[in-house]
Amino acid sequence: MAVLKRFEDLEIWQLARELCKEIFRVTCYESFSKDLRLRDQLRSSSGSIMDNIAEGFERGGNKEFAQFLSVSKGSCGELRPQLYRILDYGYISENEFNVLTKKTIFLSQSIAGFMNYLKQSAMKGSKYKPLES
Repeated sequence: MAVLKRFEDLEIWQLARELCKEIFRVTCYESFSKDLRLRDQLRSSSGSIMDNIAEGFERGGNKEFAQFLSVSKGSCGELRPQLYRILDYGYISENEFNVLTKKTIFLSQSIAGFMNYLKQSAMKGSKYKPLES
């Protein structure tokens, strides 16, 4: 695997960004106009997924990165029951629910896979590389 220099190049971050945009889109529906707290919870959960991937990457060490990925994965888990609530409240269609839930599950699985990769990697992270003169 090539060494990535930017978190934006990570596929899991790109997936998280797409999910975050989708969540923002559905929370702009008129049905959310009076449920601002739930709307903000959804936006916060989805934003936390991509933010923690980026922050962990920028830490420069695999153990810290894995910890932040764990938080991201937890935010995926937080988002899923919120999707059930907005389905149950009639804020989104069943089709939208199914699409968003599948994306959330796929992202969670992808994060777990990347966490496993980091655990097995001989590289410890960029902050452990010797400084070049």
